[in-house]
Amino acid sequence: MLKHFSKFLWYSHRRWLYVLLSLVCCVSIAIAKPLPSYGVPWIELFIRGAQIYQLSNISETQESQLGQEINQQLISSGRAPISSNQTITNYINEIGQRLAKTSERPKLKYTFQVVNDNGINAFATMGGYVYVNLGLIKKASNEAELASVIGHEIGHIVGRHAIQQMRQQAISQGVLTAAGLNRSAAVQIGVELALSRPNSREDELEADQLGLVNLKKAGYAPSGMISFMEKLLQKGGSVPNILSTHPATSDRIKALDAKVDPQTANVGMGLDSQAYKNRISSIL
Repeated sequence: MLKHFSKFLWYSHRRWLYVLLSLVCCVSIAIAKPLPSYGVPWIELFIRGAQIYQLSNISETQESQLGQEINQQLISSGRAPISSNQTITNYINEIGQRLAKTSERPKLKYTFQVVNDNGINAFATMGGYVYVNLGLIKKASNEAELASVIGHEIGHIVGRHAIQQMRQQAISQGVLTAAGLNRSAAVQIGVELALSRPNSREDELEADQLGLVNLKKAGYAPSGMISFMEKLLQKGGSVPNILSTHPATSDRIKALDAKVDPQTANVGMGLDSQAYKNRISSIL
């Protein structure tokens, strides 16, 4: 009986050994021989996974360097013409740096620039670069409204949304290689993302919430964020660029309303419209 049982274990052991050897042979063939175009080798999937992880977890220094190169490309290509009005640039930087200090990434070096464009728009790239159009500055009625937009863009940077978008674009465009993402390709993707603003609904809502919290921490009246969105919602004609790829503005207003106490909505600075006009008089 014991002899038969031992013999059974021996054959079972050999059978599993054959299965294991067969798997090793299959893997060896898969690595040595390219698979048909309709399939993706498992080793390639593994490499892609490593690249995606690496791209998603770049350091703050790497993010800043990449953001600087994207900024240079945006400016040199003429796609983000920077205003030469130093007075208004200093004003925007003053607001931006105040918000940057109270953001969830205060140690990042932020750069705030004014784009010489009358479209109602603002956008941000990775590494702390924020761009605000002259048209949006003119559209705001007070500093709290303008600060709410800048706070929203800082929210995108805090959420590292541009990095997530770059990862998705790199995958869809097939520009990830065994060596990783080519730097020039990364810069080009960053430029296109900055201008096309393909933020998801989740990213926009998160940037709104982060921006609102930051707005209040910096001492601004939270009503500024809601009043500016209501202004854009009521605007006739074409949809402003800043809302063209965003979630429904009415939904965003509802989400913000739920987070703002009506009794303290106007508590804070930035609601003096005349003082604001005086600060931006050089572009009016």
